[in-house]
Amino acid sequence: MNLNIADTFNRELPADPDRTNEPRQVKDACFSFVKPSVPGQPKLVHYSKEMVEAIGLTEADATSEEFLKIFSGAKVLEGTDPYAMCYGGHQFGHWAGQLGDGRAINLGEVVHAGNRWALQLKGAGTTPYSRTADGLAVLRSSIREHLCSEAMHHLGVPTTRSVSLALSGDEVLRDVMYNGNAAYEKGAIVCRAAPSFIRFGNFEIFARRGDVDSLRKLTDYTIRHFFPEIEQGTKAGYIAFFKEVARRTLDMIIHWQRVGFVHGVMNTDNLSILGLTIDFGPYGWLEGYDDNWTPNTTDRSHRRYRFGNQPHIGLWNLAQLGSALVPLIEEVKPLQAVLEAYKAAYQLRYLSMMRQKLGLQTDRETDDALVGQLVATLQLTETDMTIFFRNLSEISQETSVNEGTAFLAPVLDAFYEPDALTGETLAAWQSWFNAYVERLGHETATAEERRASMHSVNPKYVLRNYMAQLAIDKADAGDYTLINDLHQLLKRPYDEQPEAQEWFARRPEWARNRVGCSMLSCSS
Repeated sequence: MNLNIADTFNRELPADPDRTNEPRQVKDACFSFVKPSVPGQPKLVHYSKEMVEAIGLTEADATSEEFLKIFSGAKVLEGTDPYAMCYGGHQFGHWAGQLGDGRAINLGEVVHAGNRWALQLKGAGTTPYSRTADGLAVLRSSIREHLCSEAMHHLGVPTTRSVSLALSGDEVLRDVMYNGNAAYEKGAIVCRAAPSFIRFGNFEIFARRGDVDSLRKLTDYTIRHFFPEIEQGTKAGYIAFFKEVARRTLDMIIHWQRVGFVHGVMNTDNLSILGLTIDFGPYGWLEGYDDNWTPNTTDRSHRRYRFGNQPHIGLWNLAQLGSALVPLIEEVKPLQAVLEAYKAAYQLRYLSMMRQKLGLQTDRETDDALVGQLVATLQLTETDMTIFFRNLSEISQETSVNEGTAFLAPVLDAFYEPDALTGETLAAWQSWFNAYVERLGHETATAEERRASMHSVNPKYVLRNYMAQLAIDKADAGDYTLINDLHQLLKRPYDEQPEAQEWFARRPEWARNRVGCSMLSCSS
């Protein structure tokens, strides 16, 4: 097995001189060297053929004993020096101090076909940043991360990727709902990949500690390797860097809103400096459209990370990153200008995205009101977001909005309680569809062209939580076929795939309140 190792992070940035693996505060360093824990009896569960090839390996490599050893942590790849990153972060709006890679270990960086990939094992044991935790992960959360990483990529959402999923052969004690009912579960390791796993929190920790030297080195490194069009080491360059991070962050969140994805835990240590979706914990896709929904049980009371608040949290987190960069820029005004530009850009980008979802290729002043009316109407009764927008493509300017509910036939499958479509709720839908059909009359595209355009941005298949839970249930019993089936399904989320029609359906009632199918905890 031959990987083209080309490490930079642990070669160019300050290292923790202490190589012992004990929990501690790490100062004046961007990372600590640490080796993965050797798993008891590792077993490969699944791998992404696409990502195996992306890092320069073959399917034959992926089924080898050597692959299993390296990507489960049982063996350190020759020529590498694994490490865990040091970073801090704001968690639920409060500064949490040093956090760091508590259960993630970076194996190294590889270059293949002109692309750089940092390879990282999640669940491979303790690091100096594990605090009181064990650094391990369980099968259920690892399946969710493995499937979701690849599903997001094929949806066109900027994201980290997943190379492989392996069982460790060890049992891991976890309290799934944090209610005092801990139990042993199967341990697992995911190998995830990204150009870099640097987060907002990597910069925050140095600013908070007044370590401007390390802050400058990290920022210059990040610009040099991932923003090469930006000048290094200058005030103008640092401002341009912040501006580009803001642009990428907004782009990511617009995609989240487009497909109905809710991250669930948008702490600053969970936001990628490259604008990639990172750290798939208590995430979820909207079932019924609800701006107030969060998949995170920890967030149930305040709903800070609810679907409708994600754009604002992106801005809030960027403000924290901007504050961390002040020691390099030495003034606040240009950073504030970037944040103001984010707010203005969001309004324009959101409206543009919603026009695409509605199949509107021209701009009209009334579109903002049309979108606002739709969002409000969607929440009058439980309406499945994915099904509604996918099937909305069957509406045309010839559609007759009558007094009954016949006009809703193309989207009727999206309603969890069709009997609730009466009175004021039905009147609201009639009003919106009248406005929408009238608006379609101003479009020049044919019905077929509009349908194809809408299908390219409105997925038919997303990784609903109950689907992931079914795969988890089977895997717990030793059956990994559904993991592969879903992995294949989600590689073509915009295609009809009639053989998979069973997955284009509302969440079943049995899954409404079941653990793992509705809200989830951060337990992993």
